[in-house]
Amino acid sequence: MATAGHNLSDFNPEELPKATGMRIACVVSEWNSEITNALYQGARDILMACGAAGHYVTQLKVPGAVEITYAAKKLCESGKYDAIIAIGNVIQGETKHFDFVCQSVTHGVTELNLQFDTPVIFCVLTDNTIEQSRARAGGIHGNKGTEAGVAALKMAGLRKILG
Repeated sequence: MATAGHNLSDFNPEELPKATGMRIACVVSEWNSEITNALYQGARDILMACGAAGHYVTQLKVPGAVEITYAAKKLCESGKYDAIIAIGNVIQGETKHFDFVCQSVTHGVTELNLQFDTPVIFCVLTDNTIEQSRARAGGIHGNKGTEAGVAALKMAGLRKILG
């Protein structure tokens, strides 16, 4: 495994774009909330460390992973945000439901990035076990929410450069 033994969430806020004045929305699935809340906290923490004002980091909760794209689309349409982070967690079960949910959310986020000018960051863990999810939501592999926050800052900055 490429991430074995590595914490990929170590970033120096001084080397990242400043979040001052940026408006970032996090669409957070309530399903597997232990994981999604930890991912949200990782994203929020890095955004705040880079200068985001607390009231400029919006959390919007949705029931499950498939609902993330609807909420993200509405946020994109509002034109109020510099970036949106899609946060969810889908864990493999005994049926094909896992495949359908993962494919739906992945394609949905891709479509939003192609359709709208607001970058939508994919932070949906698709793991085989809860232990794998925990390892990526603040465990030995860091916090993918932190990485999503970094990506949101970089893409919001790129959006401003490219106009």
